[in-house]
Amino acid sequence: MKILSWNVNGYRAAWKKGFADKLRELKPDIMCIQETKAWEEQLTEEQCSPFEYKSVFSQPERKGYSGVATFSLTEPEKVIQGFAEEEFDREGRVIITDHTEFLLANIYFPNGRMNKERLEFKMAFYEKTLNIFSKYLSDGHKIIVTGDYNTAHKPIDLARPKENAKISGFLPVEREWIDRWIDSGFIDIFRKFNEEPHQYSWWDMRTRARDRNIGWRLDYFFVSENLLDNVKDAWIEAEIYGSDHCPVGLELDF
Repeated sequence: MKILSWNVNGYRAAWKKGFADKLRELKPDIMCIQETKAWEEQLTEEQCSPFEYKSVFSQPERKGYSGVATFSLTEPEKVIQGFAEEEFDREGRVIITDHTEFLLANIYFPNGRMNKERLEFKMAFYEKTLNIFSKYLSDGHKIIVTGDYNTAHKPIDLARPKENAKISGFLPVEREWIDRWIDSGFIDIFRKFNEEPHQYSWWDMRTRARDRNIGWRLDYFFVSENLLDNVKDAWIEAEIYGSDHCPVGLELDF
């Protein structure tokens, strides 16, 4: 089974840039996308359900902002939208789907760069995530939490760690939360397969940073420890364009 995750920075914009062709070429069993910036009613039938994929879209309060969607070849057994708490759910950042063998969470974590209030919101969102999925873990679920985490964990995960040490996305408090996330029972699965530097998933478009590979690894697959034996590979699709992010991938065997 192949799962991909991609912050498309606007689903309708990505569609115009060939999203359907990339989906056909990559052929994932499940595709998670973040930052859709669209309500389902704004999309065509083909965009809502490309090819044979079943789709679930979040519904943020604000049009043109945030949003996630999960496409899967097999319809999930159960769908949970959000965290059941208005403060965190109004931006449409979370879809959890039950695929029998595992729970899959598709999450677009907040960006904390705008101001102090947004950083506080980001950290509160992180805490809520940790609380909810710690409960899932204690109940014995196998879990995948993928998406744009909006934080680079270690110096190896961004091109210029010293210059960004005081920038949201690489603040000690954000990185420490990822440490706690891992301590709770989740594995940054990409680093189980690739310990090389210069492996990024986001580049600043304004500075043409992708041309020089001056990037950040912000997009992750974290898997619960009880799922580790089922993971066969994890990678970054750095050659795929169409957004300021590129897709990241995970292969499972059951």
